[in-house]
Amino acid sequence: MTLTMGDSPVETHLFVNGEARPATGNRRYALHNPARPEELVGHAAAGSPEDVDAAVRAAHAGYPSWAALSYAERADHLTRIADALTADAEDLAARARLFCREHGKILKECQLEMARLGDRFRLTASYADRLATDEHLTGPPFDTIITRQPRGVAALIVPWNWPLSILGAKLPQALMAGNTVVVKPSSNSALAPTLTLHLMARLLPPGVINVVTGAASEIGDALVTHPLVRFVNFTGSDTVGRHIMAQAARNLTPVTLELGGNDAAIICADAHLDADAFQRMYLGAFMSTGQICMALKRLYVHRSRYDEVVEGLSAACDRAVVGDGLLDETRVGPLNNAKQLETVTGLIEEARSKGADLRELGHVPDPDLYATGYFQKPVLALDPDPTLKLVTEEQFGPALPILPFETEDEAIAKANDSRFGLCSSVWTEDRDRATTLARRLEAGYTYLNAHGPTAQDSRGPFGGVKQSGLGRNLGYEGIIQFQSSHSISGPACWLFPN
Repeated sequence: MTLTMGDSPVETHLFVNGEARPATGNRRYALHNPARPEELVGHAAAGSPEDVDAAVRAAHAGYPSWAALSYAERADHLTRIADALTADAEDLAARARLFCREHGKILKECQLEMARLGDRFRLTASYADRLATDEHLTGPPFDTIITRQPRGVAALIVPWNWPLSILGAKLPQALMAGNTVVVKPSSNSALAPTLTLHLMARLLPPGVINVVTGAASEIGDALVTHPLVRFVNFTGSDTVGRHIMAQAARNLTPVTLELGGNDAAIICADAHLDADAFQRMYLGAFMSTGQICMALKRLYVHRSRYDEVVEGLSAACDRAVVGDGLLDETRVGPLNNAKQLETVTGLIEEARSKGADLRELGHVPDPDLYATGYFQKPVLALDPDPTLKLVTEEQFGPALPILPFETEDEAIAKANDSRFGLCSSVWTEDRDRATTLARRLEAGYTYLNAHGPTAQDSRGPFGGVKQSGLGRNLGYEGIIQFQSSHSISGPACWLFPN
């Protein structure tokens, strides 16, 4: 489907076995603009367990021929997809605008997320030669080939916050590994991601990419527990991750879980703090209205620099224009949905009721819009009680606690005092201190002098420790998550004659 630049409601369908089709019974559900909740953006197909079964069976039927391709052949397919994603500038712009209207994030971020999706397909394709290289163990006692094989049908479950970027961290990897897929986008952000998936699926043989949209409560378990699903890759909350892990265990289906984070940043006494640093700090915490798993969510600052950081970050936040993401001047859009707004404002109000010193910042040019949409201005909590939920829980919104520390040992202990362990950051001018502290942090990824998506190297594996998840996405490691090891042995000097 090619969109026009108008804002008429859009309707999206499932994609099964090479064809777009409505859900069983033509069931669908509505999506509204979180900046203007009365505005209908479109309808997405509301899939059923029967639709899930059809999609999985289509993927299973398409698996043998896709798995039989060489890595080089699959890499060619991924490269063609990357080219096609940005080939039609008008369609790309329309999908970005639609994405903004259904999601709420600012248009610039939507455009970047759309445009850069192809980069992750190209990067994944670049691993073809490395993936094609087996390990050889020579005898005695045996000659052994250690190779890998795809798992089969992979279920990819994508969240609403950065659906295209996160899709790019698992879809090309699953395909490159030789799997076929069933993708379930979040019901809260399904339109633009589904249209983008349709574009990609049409470039591949039938059954390789299948898409089922709808409520997780209706189709999630049917997908995760389907006997023909051989791998599940989920990104989302730790609560849902536990449920998925338990459901997948019914068939002993392996999982990759990228779950929540409560990322800590440590600002050392020698950190270089200028306008650029505060802007990086601001983006790390408040990009996408703070709705990023790897966002900066706890800021620990050496006491000697505390006032400087508070004032510098306050100034960056106060410049933020809060409003409709389609407007050029907007820097902070609405929260994606009413439930998330309630969660964030609840954390803020609890902190306020317990005496926390809160700074609510930013500029609101349209107070009426702010009052009716799912908006929350950036909030800084200054030296709050560390037991507040605003500190201990993942806010997933525009609220950031700033806490002082005296020693680096104290900072490490506070940063690690969390059930989460997704990302972290260290801010210092000393390279040795940076890497020494980074190695002590309990996290799957540590940034230096920056934090979050703007500092992410897609070549590195990404994922968490503790209750932030299992397994890794992105990089070479993100591909081999979708494979299992396969050892082939024979008599010494027979497979590999001298």
